[in-house]
Amino acid sequence: MFLIHSINQTVMKSKLLTLLSITLLFIFSGCEKDNYKAPDATITGRVVYQNLPLGVRSDGVQLELYQPGYAFSNKIPVYVKWDGTFSVKTFSGNYKLTRLKGNGPWADNTDTINVQLNGTANVDVPVDPFFIVKNETFTRTGTTVTATFNLQRINTSRALELVRLYIGKTIITDQARNEANGTKNASAITDLTQPVTVTATIPAALANNEFVFVRVGVKAVNTAEYVYTMPLQLNLK
Repeated sequence: MFLIHSINQTVMKSKLLTLLSITLLFIFSGCEKDNYKAPDATITGRVVYQNLPLGVRSDGVQLELYQPGYAFSNKIPVYVKWDGTFSVKTFSGNYKLTRLKGNGPWADNTDTINVQLNGTANVDVPVDPFFIVKNETFTRTGTTVTATFNLQRINTSRALELVRLYIGKTIITDQARNEANGTKNASAITDLTQPVTVTATIPAALANNEFVFVRVGVKAVNTAEYVYTMPLQLNLK
């Protein structure tokens, strides 16, 4: 009987020691995590052509940031917003910013941009788009929206595929997020020196809204992304 009692006490002590060890492990692990330094610096910038930002699909275009001397697999993805701007938090230091090959609606450029980061840095990333949209205007007649604009060919390595007018309920309106759109294919655009018109119909779900957002995108052949105009609020009432 005494032996059984002693065994039980030993087992209980062993369980308590195990539980205490696990508890201390979690405590010290938590302290160790809390001691990691948070990113203290920010890189902001724009994707630009002739010093003006290019409109893109929100989070559809990506740049890459890395530090020389570290494993290239430690690249930091930098996603570009709808208005051509980007922002990423990291640590102060020297970085290289690169354009992701085959990712944007522009010609590939393998050059790197050196970034010396000490707190904050602002960087413009120049690109060479295949096409841009200029002088855009939008009009509404009943439920029909008409976009009129000029196309300008910049990089001649890709042909025009199409232009598209988008109607959306938020400022983030693009190929992935829209409530309606209208398309004109390249075969119907024979003279780039002349204005182009594209129409789209306001869907019934948005007909009673105070306003909608409209935007034009242009796509070159064999590219996944469009160059867009900046979204414009079009009042319906």
